[in-house]
Amino acid sequence: MLLAEGGVSDLIKPVTQQIKILLLCTGNSARSIMAEAIFNTLGGGLFLAYSAGSRPTGKVHPMALAQIEQLLLPTATDIRSKSWQEFSGDNAPEFDLVLTVCDNAANEPCPNFAGHYEYVHWSFPDPAGSSDDAEQERAAFACCFNTIKARVETLVARLSANNCSNTASIAKLMRALS
Repeated sequence: MLLAEGGVSDLIKPVTQQIKILLLCTGNSARSIMAEAIFNTLGGGLFLAYSAGSRPTGKVHPMALAQIEQLLLPTATDIRSKSWQEFSGDNAPEFDLVLTVCDNAANEPCPNFAGHYEYVHWSFPDPAGSSDDAEQERAAFACCFNTIKARVETLVARLSANNCSNTASIAKLMRALS
């Protein structure tokens, strides 16, 4: 399981700019990719999201892309499957939050990421391969996407209303939504 690095003072780090969040899943082909797009689009300018996987598939699931298209992202948006090793090197961004969106990734030993981050877990069933029936699988993707979207919208509304000023309070709000 991931743990926040640093001492107590790091856990109450004030938020003075966009919150950098790393979204983790095993394959980085569906849930974490959809969550990255949702946080970056609907996050009210509060979040700068990245996604990665412990064992990335190397491709984004077409049904995840179909859901993401609803967000009307700019065409230059870089939507691709990435390894979490990309975010553990010297030039990696420093994260404020690390959010796992699948139970497998939540239980895997992870590399050390830069930053003094809070760890949060939101469990979502994997829509990829959830059914042999294409329509049922499409419905599973829509359900997962809409659940992530609702949580992010609720989080942004609560952050705006509560004026949370540190990453520990944001992580607490996120945990309450899981």
